[in-house]
Amino acid sequence: MALKGVRVVELAGLAPAPFCGMVLSDFGANVVRVDRARAGNALDRLARGKQSIAVDLKQKEGINVVRKLCCSADVLIEPFRKGVMERLGLGPDQLMSENPRLIYARMTGYGQKGDLSNRAGHDINYLAISGMLSRLGRQGEKPYAPINLLADFAGGGLMCAMGILMALMERHQSGKGQIVDASMVEGAAYVSSFVWQSVDLPMWGAGRGEGWLDGAAPWYDTYETSDGKFMAVGAIEPQFYTQLIKGLGLEPHEAWQFNNDWPQLREKFAKKFASKTQAEWCAIFDEVDACVTPVLSMEEAASYPHNKQLGTFRKKAQTGLTVPRPAPALSRTPGATQELNNPEAGQHTYEILSALGYKSDEMKRLVEAGAVEQAETASKL
Repeated sequence: MALKGVRVVELAGLAPAPFCGMVLSDFGANVVRVDRARAGNALDRLARGKQSIAVDLKQKEGINVVRKLCCSADVLIEPFRKGVMERLGLGPDQLMSENPRLIYARMTGYGQKGDLSNRAGHDINYLAISGMLSRLGRQGEKPYAPINLLADFAGGGLMCAMGILMALMERHQSGKGQIVDASMVEGAAYVSSFVWQSVDLPMWGAGRGEGWLDGAAPWYDTYETSDGKFMAVGAIEPQFYTQLIKGLGLEPHEAWQFNNDWPQLREKFAKKFASKTQAEWCAIFDEVDACVTPVLSMEEAASYPHNKQLGTFRKKAQTGLTVPRPAPALSRTPGATQELNNPEAGQHTYEILSALGYKSDEMKRLVEAGAVEQAETASKL
């Protein structure tokens, strides 16, 4: 696999950091997740393929375990607020002096500098500060956030993984590690570079919901069908728009693409789509290049013929959950979803400590002192 041999330490956090670690794990990295002792991990669903050690970071012995892990690691992923790691004695200055090759990846909402660097937030807040939330939503309506995909996962976890990979590539030349400062505000802004660099084009309106791609154009929208499902229309280019009109049974003179009455044109499209079921519209548009597709539920997406042909989704044998396969697809060293369940917090504590050189009596002492914790489901020493 592409990242075989890369050793990653991931300090447990919320969605963006676990996703970053999962991406690296899916492509072959050995990821050790440092969970908090006695905290559990009920909300973490992105830990497949990782090992887990549970550590009490309030104890000096627990901090020493993490330091020892980082001394032999290639990458550290830390998701805490600014200053937390420094107060623990695990900041980049200390860890990178002990391991100069360490890639120290810091994932925060607002970054390590600036007025908001010490503030808490979530995807919606980072998206708001990035400027992009103001562009999302219908004209005359309030802005809306598309779940927590843009800042948490695209601008956060995925951009952090990319930064780690770039730092690893550079290390081949310099032999030195570096700090990856992954701010979700900056990541969300960078992901939306196209919008920033095209605001002077006629495709965008003056405000939210007034452009081609954000809700104003009737030929870039979703429409309800007679059975309560939806079709997605993205017929921007004239050749696709011509096929859309033909498929809907309209005459060109009835539906000029750039007329001055888009609300009336949308009403025509809506009436047409409401006259047939989603399956009937699929039969009409499946073999036509009109950029018209069904809006699939998650269950439907997994069984959709095209997705099945590509192997885009697979069902995990042990859990029965359907999950996307790692992307992008590599021809020689593709990623692989792990069959293993998400580990219990502390499931591999003894195994990891042993690999670090701890003796049996030392491990027992650490457990008894509460500095580390071994999951009850795992075998005892």
